[in-house]
Amino acid sequence: MTQITICWFRQDLRCDDNPALVAAVKDGAVLPIYILEDEDAGTEAIGAASRLWLHHSLASLNASLDGHLQFFAGKAEDILHQLASEYDVTAIHWNRCYEPWRIARDKRIKEHFVQLAHSHKASLLWEPWEPLKADGTPYKVFTPFYRRGCLGSPAPARPQAAPTQVSYAPPSKSSLSLDDLKLLPKIGWDKDVIAGWQAGEAGAQNRLDDFLDGAITHYRDGRNLPARTYVSRLSPHLHFGEISPARCWYQALDRYGFENDGCDVFLSELGWREFSYALLYFNGDLKTRPLNQKFEQFPWRQSDEDLAKWQQGQTGYPIVDAGMRELYQTGYMHNRVRMIVGSFLVKNLRLHWQHGEAWFWDCLFDADHASNAASWQWIAGCGADAAPYFRVFNPITQAEKFDPDGAYIKRYVPELKDLPAKYIGAPFMAPREVLMAANIRLGTDYPHPIVDARQSRLDALAAFATLKQIAS
Repeated sequence: MTQITICWFRQDLRCDDNPALVAAVKDGAVLPIYILEDEDAGTEAIGAASRLWLHHSLASLNASLDGHLQFFAGKAEDILHQLASEYDVTAIHWNRCYEPWRIARDKRIKEHFVQLAHSHKASLLWEPWEPLKADGTPYKVFTPFYRRGCLGSPAPARPQAAPTQVSYAPPSKSSLSLDDLKLLPKIGWDKDVIAGWQAGEAGAQNRLDDFLDGAITHYRDGRNLPARTYVSRLSPHLHFGEISPARCWYQALDRYGFENDGCDVFLSELGWREFSYALLYFNGDLKTRPLNQKFEQFPWRQSDEDLAKWQQGQTGYPIVDAGMRELYQTGYMHNRVRMIVGSFLVKNLRLHWQHGEAWFWDCLFDADHASNAASWQWIAGCGADAAPYFRVFNPITQAEKFDPDGAYIKRYVPELKDLPAKYIGAPFMAPREVLMAANIRLGTDYPHPIVDARQSRLDALAAFATLKQIAS
């Protein structure tokens, strides 16, 4: 039997700064594998957009590994046992993941393989159990978590270069092809959605380089302007591990330093990612239960019709509709707009935040368990360091402030392209003659608002007020 070391790729689809790969190369002939784990994941199996990205990311990684990446599908434990019977396995290396089902699965594998299994840190700057308060408990508020917990801890390890000399094991007789994983959708929207993105390690590094070459200097304020290119758009690459957070951290820090406003804010956004993972680690049911347990009794509305209109970008509020259409058409949504559409769903429509979490999970390229759940709990007011219950993002004023000329709205709601900027955020407030000149018939060319922004805000505040009566 051939002696080999397994390098199990998971959410680390890169060669650069990959501790598991570095360790595997040192141990001997490497069998690089990827396992599609829909069965183990159950209800947390990745959504349609993520599967599309994953296909292209795996193709890129396979090319980087000179075509030696082996594909499998099924229960990871069974596949590793199968490989152990096929080869003389001397070690199994992987980089840690933090979803509860993966932690439990990895524990079982370590218990079985004992001396062979080795896990490494590669997806985070700090392990979730490192930035703790003085009393040893986890932080519940972001700023002290980041400023004291993270920045007060030892600095993250510097990224490692990709191995240059790799000896590969012969292919497994039971491996599949990438196409056998059936990640691509059966319907034909995939080519349009992936257009404009470069999935894979090279695309991730190019994205970071482009961001650091200019946009980062405008990041502090410019990141709130959805029509401008002042955000990094690194989130899908980070989610799939095509680039490490350490590479992003040090490449930005070494070039600009904390004293640069844009760099400081960018690094703190990486800190928010760390915070989300810490919340998930200490609250394994983050996806299904509110951190503030009072919200178990919140009077959510039920309306399949309103939910569908929100999902389809047909709410009658252009900034909301633009965001929802951007999501469906590109697999991405600008962060400022994510807050706007989230607030509209949970406060103006008063529909459960889990509806939004589930839709984003299916539609986002960067559908990350920790960040997605933590962010939806934040906007709903039931999470850690949550937005105050009385903070309701007015979709009209948000459009006026952050998309004043309507460039973003017109990109994704082209039926409003001829409407003057004065009315672009609220076409229902435009005089009849203005609508006629723009060839807009409300209710036909563009919908009437599905709720009144002012009244729905008052209704939301009244609903939140009921929580004050619940004993802590």
